[in-house]
Amino acid sequence: QVHLRESGGGSVQAGGSLILSCAPSANADGSISIAWFRQSPGKEREGVARIYRTFTLYTDSVKGRFTMSRDNANDTVYLEMNNLKPEDTAMYYCAADRRAWAGLTPGDYTYWGQGTQVTVSS
Repeated sequence: QVHLRESGGGSVQAGGSLILSCAPSANADGSISIAWFRQSPGKEREGVARIYRTFTLYTDSVKGRFTMSRDNANDTVYLEMNNLKPEDTAMYYCAADRRAWAGLTPGDYTYWGQGTQVTVSS
């Protein structure tokens, strides 16, 4: 069982920045895939970014604006979001799976956090 503790999120104006954090209960050596998904009302859950060890994967709409990283010292994964746009508004979820090289599909992940809201105003 992997428990995910999320933090960050909030409300910003367009062009602003936020950092989301996800601390999994079991990821000491980076051997699990961790991803961020987002979902807004009436839309399907969308994969945003994934990290496996030091390898990252991003959906096209966030490339160049979002950066996912890990701090092995405190076993935390971060999603730094810059130049935020109103269309980035959504509930953001941290997800994890013990498989290597999981993608950006919700079905690839077994463990999910409770979500944190990100709201970007124009």
